[in-house]
Amino acid sequence: MLNRVNLVDANRKYPGELSGGMKKRVALARAIVLNPKYLFCDEPNSGLDPQTSLVIDKLIQEITVEFNITTVVNTHDMNSVMEIGNSILYMYKGEKEWEGSNREIIFSKNQRLNEFIFASEFLRDAKEMRMLEERGKIPNDRNMDDMLK
Repeated sequence: MLNRVNLVDANRKYPGELSGGMKKRVALARAIVLNPKYLFCDEPNSGLDPQTSLVIDKLIQEITVEFNITTVVNTHDMNSVMEIGNSILYMYKGEKEWEGSNREIIFSKNQRLNEFIFASEFLRDAKEMRMLEERGKIPNDRNMDDMLK
């Protein structure tokens, strides 16, 4: 199972010798070793740098498909939500506030959800650009470097 999560020689290391990303992959290997029907991940990218977070997201997505399991990810990491979230549930004070896909979330008019996801001006601008792309108002294959010249 360690080979599946790209930890070929990790069985010879002590826990203190593993990086944060390696520890996350060990946890995934332990979770799937008995071929479960469900995989629950609580903040799987907590404490990881953005690049390693993408690796873990991709691994979770691959394992979900490969082992034909249902995966539930509890996270506040919106990069992960947007990258691998098929069915997204946003809760506020213990109640369901919004439900949809990672494509639908861009168009949500739910104020709390938008304030949570698009808290910075940069992310609000990114949302606006994505909405314009989706509506065909601007090409989605544009080169921003060329546009800024």
